Amino acid sequence: MTPTRRKIIYAVSFETLGTLVATLGLMVMSDAKPLQSLVLSVIGATIALCWSYLFNTIFEAWEARQPVKGRSNLRRAVHALMFEGGLVLICVPIMAWWLGVGLVEAAGYEAGLIVLFIAYTYAFTWGFDRVFGLPESAR
Repeated sequence: MTPTRRKIIYAVSFETLGTLVATLGLMVMSDAKPLQSLVLSVIGATIALCWSYLFNTIFEAWEARQPVKGRSNLRRAVHALMFEGGLVLICVPIMAWWLGVGLVEAAGYEAGLIVLFIAYTYAFTWGFDRVFGLPESAR
């Protein structure tokens, strides 16, 4: 599989399942209605899809230059934390606007989603690598 195709399959499958995870998470944490949560999740997924492609391109370029190959638990954890950190900077203001809440409240909702998505990202990436194999940069 080409690196570009792998990244696209990863991003689309991650965000499709992630939209369901985020919708349920938002409904549990906030007063948002199901449709409001779903639309916000789709907006977030669209942003995350673009961010995922950009971030993984940069991450894999860095990874290819590392003397130690493979994806250790530490490397996977750093990957997940950096990815989610970038999304926070983008998504909190959008969430505050969409839900009609302040930035602090939106940051609280985002914190809940972050905890959920750190575990989800780690598990999804591990499973994806098991199904599709490691990218060339990690071999």
